[in-house]
Amino acid sequence: MSHEDQRPPAAVLFDVLGPDYEKAFAQAPAHLAALDWLIERLPPAARTLDVGSGTGRPTAAALIEAGHTVLGVDVSPVMVELATRQVPEAEFRCGDIRELPLDADSFDGVCVFFSLLQMTRAEQSALTRRLALALRPGGHLVLATVPADVEDLDVVFMGQPVRATSFAEDDFIGMAETAGLTVLARHSTLFSPDHPGAEPEPHLFLHCRRDETGR
Repeated sequence: MSHEDQRPPAAVLFDVLGPDYEKAFAQAPAHLAALDWLIERLPPAARTLDVGSGTGRPTAAALIEAGHTVLGVDVSPVMVELATRQVPEAEFRCGDIRELPLDADSFDGVCVFFSLLQMTRAEQSALTRRLALALRPGGHLVLATVPADVEDLDVVFMGQPVRATSFAEDDFIGMAETAGLTVLARHSTLFSPDHPGAEPEPHLFLHCRRDETGR
């Protein structure tokens, strides 16, 4: 087995994409709107977690600019190096979020932008539950995916072969609610990445809160 075969598929993919991913997606209006929604609800100097932090832009950069602290976690060392250079005020760790210990009630806000799609449905559900528990009661989480009833589907993403798993929209919302989140709003849109040959793709953004009871 080669070294590449042993690495998480997301690490291999995003090491290849590097800054091209930021160019393709950083100006997505719904992504920026979800960030604004979260920032408006964070307390001053909030502690935030960016899951699948990529190049650090726009998510970590916007949170830092708003006066918050950021822990970004990404499985791709190329992305972590880019993010550390581009948003030096934030802390970035290279690792698999599925294996990272998360203290309960430790974050005011969490961002999960399209970072579940190369996990199984069971892994997506388990991680979302862990992220909900890592939020302080009353904390907010924004969660984005490509809604589709698919499991381990071969697709081409920005010219690279990948295998993707997701949920249909209502099932994804049910997954978030089962994890202990209240879905305050949903936003569905079509977005065309700024990349040669890219076609419009459906995006679903969930604006969520952990109940004050911390259930």
